[in-house]
Amino acid sequence: MIEYDLLYEFSKEILNLDPSVRWMGVANKFGVLLNAERREGLEQLMTEEENEEYAALTVTRHKTRIKFQTKIGDLIYAVGKYEKIIRVTIRINEEFFLLLTLDIDAKDYDSILIQKVIPLVKRKKDEFVNTDANVGNEKT
Repeated sequence: MIEYDLLYEFSKEILNLDPSVRWMGVANKFGVLLNAERREGLEQLMTEEENEEYAALTVTRHKTRIKFQTKIGDLIYAVGKYEKIIRVTIRINEEFFLLLTLDIDAKDYDSILIQKVIPLVKRKKDEFVNTDANVGNEKT
């Protein structure tokens, strides 16, 4: 389990990085959506259930993309551009993933990701710890 306060604060930070960020979610390595937030006043395009299914499929798809990392380098982010939105997947660490949607007219989304989103993810990644993984491993 991860601290909800951490998820909530991280979510707000991500949403405030750039006006083009529409929605964000954090999923665990099993594709379970742990938290999702959207820009204030924004009409959702997908239901909560659809977002949960999207998270599961995205994490599974990400695992297939990293198969050749030893030959082509680490995956920095994956992006899909649709008619209505831009979707982005960024691995936070081995346990967690950041899922984003950006406005379709976002100017230079690569710069938004490289200069704003990824630096925040790098600063926060060590805080994303699955506390359940440590149960039973305490030193006495």
